[in-house]
Amino acid sequence: MLERLLLPDNHAIAILLKDHDRVKALFKKFETAKSKAEKEKIISAALTELKIHAVIEEEIFYPAVRTHVGKDLMNEADEEHHVARVLIAELDHDGRSNDHRDAKFTVLSESVRHHIDEEEREVLPKAKELKLDFEALGQKILERKVSLQENGIPPDAEHAMVAAARGTADTPAATARRRPSSRAARSTKTAARSTKTKASRRRSRESSR
Repeated sequence: MLERLLLPDNHAIAILLKDHDRVKALFKKFETAKSKAEKEKIISAALTELKIHAVIEEEIFYPAVRTHVGKDLMNEADEEHHVARVLIAELDHDGRSNDHRDAKFTVLSESVRHHIDEEEREVLPKAKELKLDFEALGQKILERKVSLQENGIPPDAEHAMVAAARGTADTPAATARRRPSSRAARSTKTAARSTKTKASRRRSRESSR
């Protein structure tokens, strides 16, 4: 693990570690939150943190360290970002009344915690070995963060994919949410057919008398 206290505040790795700590604190806060409003406030803050963090890593930090850290570790980090972004896009797209919302955010938190753990144990220590001006890189990261906060986060492929899928495809979660009403509808149809059959038989008996 990295010796955090030995890194200056404007060191690129120190900035990423502080981002990790903030989002982990939000995840922990969510676990003890009681009201829907409090949970929504935490979800909103965490999603913003994660989206900004992903952009600065993918645009600035990962390209600077990729060759030294190695293809396998960096490819895995890329895929973990992709998985997290899909969940983030679904949380952005879903309404607050979605009964899978808390569960989806919990799954996101578990995925991101795993990503942070691997990044802090493997990616960042290897990156720190580089003869790189990490303070200059950190300044670049801080400037990009300000730009994202002021001008907004650019659209990504995962948000486009989720938006498109909502109109043409279904998810297991969506199917599960509809299942009770589907069973009720089937029961109603079965009951109606049964009533119709009984009425038909009764009319047949009456006409044969």
